[in-house]
Amino acid sequence: MVQKSVSELNSRYDQMFPVLSSHDVGRIAPFGTLRHFAADELIVETGRVAPGMILVLKGQVAMSQRDGLGHVNPIVDHGPGQFIGEVGQLSGRASLVDARADGGEVEALVIPPDRLRALMVAEADLGERIMRALILRRVGLIQSGVGGPLIVGDDTLPDVARLQNFLNRNGYPHHLVDPATDEDAASFVAASPTCLRNLPWVVLADGTTLRNPGEPELARAIGMNALRAETAVYDVAIVGAGPAGLATAVYAASEGLSVAVLDSRAYGGQAGASARIENYLGFPTGISGGALTGRAFVQAQKFGADMMIPTEVLSLDCSLDDGFFGILLDAGERIRARSVVIASGARYRRPPIAELDRFEGKGVWYWASPVEAKPTAGQEVIVVGGGNSAGQAAVYLSGLASKVDVLIRGPELADSMSRYLIDRLAATPNIELHRRTELVALDGSDRRLERVWMRDNASGRETERDMRHVFLFVGADPATAWLEGCGVGVDKAGFVVTGQRAGAHLETSVPGVFAVGDVRSGSVKRVGGAIGEGAQVVAALHSYLSARPQPTA
Repeated sequence: MVQKSVSELNSRYDQMFPVLSSHDVGRIAPFGTLRHFAADELIVETGRVAPGMILVLKGQVAMSQRDGLGHVNPIVDHGPGQFIGEVGQLSGRASLVDARADGGEVEALVIPPDRLRALMVAEADLGERIMRALILRRVGLIQSGVGGPLIVGDDTLPDVARLQNFLNRNGYPHHLVDPATDEDAASFVAASPTCLRNLPWVVLADGTTLRNPGEPELARAIGMNALRAETAVYDVAIVGAGPAGLATAVYAASEGLSVAVLDSRAYGGQAGASARIENYLGFPTGISGGALTGRAFVQAQKFGADMMIPTEVLSLDCSLDDGFFGILLDAGERIRARSVVIASGARYRRPPIAELDRFEGKGVWYWASPVEAKPTAGQEVIVVGGGNSAGQAAVYLSGLASKVDVLIRGPELADSMSRYLIDRLAATPNIELHRRTELVALDGSDRRLERVWMRDNASGRETERDMRHVFLFVGADPATAWLEGCGVGVDKAGFVVTGQRAGAHLETSVPGVFAVGDVRSGSVKRVGGAIGEGAQVVAALHSYLSARPQPTA
């Protein structure tokens, strides 16, 4: 989601909670169903799938946010002309709030997700006002500090950072409480003798507790993923929700294709973790990767794309036995699609350093979001890599850390980094560039990284440094293991080969399967290039689909 300050949100209260006119209500009425709710009835409940956007016609509705330790935060009261909902209602996600008929009967229009999306498209100006309110409300819920899943643990625990990063990257409200400083959290831990030894725990609004859950388990528990499986059939399945996949989803869905987007972790890909992108067209002052991809994520849902995140794709069946490509998912479900777009991108490479995996999440990171950056305040950090991602991370971290050491293997940055970032690094006094230098060893305790060894390759000299934080950006390997056995051609490095057939620049060796963005061999590894390919492939999809009859589902 787009990040805004609390003061900015307060100044936009009227946009968050608009009162619609009788004329506006009349425009919405054809999209909804009239419902009556008894006095004190719970209209929407935290953790349960909401019926959609609810427009109040008569009566009052009290909105509140709560967590599993009993904290309740009143949000607002809605009266006639006001509506209940946030961006989760675009796609049938579980509610993040409680809504109760307050003091009497309530009469309302219920607009289910598919009709809400239709309203957004058919009534553009009204849809813009509603969309702005839905987005601002989600941001307000994120920043409120109450509600959503509650993470119990201390922020130095690697798994706390993992869970926070997952929820942050997916724009999902949550908050962290430390038993050492929070009385309610301490009472919760005291009530479970085994809890302290197994932190972190996640406590849901209904009191359900999850012991250090994996991301898919957590997503299922909070209703994040409105997965349609087995019977689901799509015109196109997009594997990967980075800039390329999101661009494909927006353009394909807006042009009437049924679209599924699958990603194993979060929307945004590597770009979503960028603190600031300054060379993307139309944003002269820069924009964070999270803000850019968060807008695209909402935009794709507005046009009806089904976002299945987090959902890992295990394999692709290209046999077309029933006229469809088969996509096997991690929970055993299977969806079918008439075409497939590979947008699975690339994952940061792990350099060959002994015991690297021991310190991953304990001081060694592959991205630099606010979760990882916060503990670096006032400390020295190392950034390894000479590409744009490394440069953006170094600039961002320099605002918190006392010093940022950037290690590159080559003599200069010019071949791998944009000029504006090179200039920015040179102009930042607490960033030092170490040329022809490698990270060669790590050491520390079971809880954290404590020291590193750097080698100057020009002299061969190794230097030991006390160090708690290392950020690695040393190239990437394509995420294509799920394509094995399907016949999709790849190059020597494993990137997907396209354009072997005349006039089919983005099509792979398997007709109907296309590749865009970083995963494609020969692609420009830039956000703008990925978005351009994502938009361009939609024309190829139309051409492919129009030449083939619709199979019988």
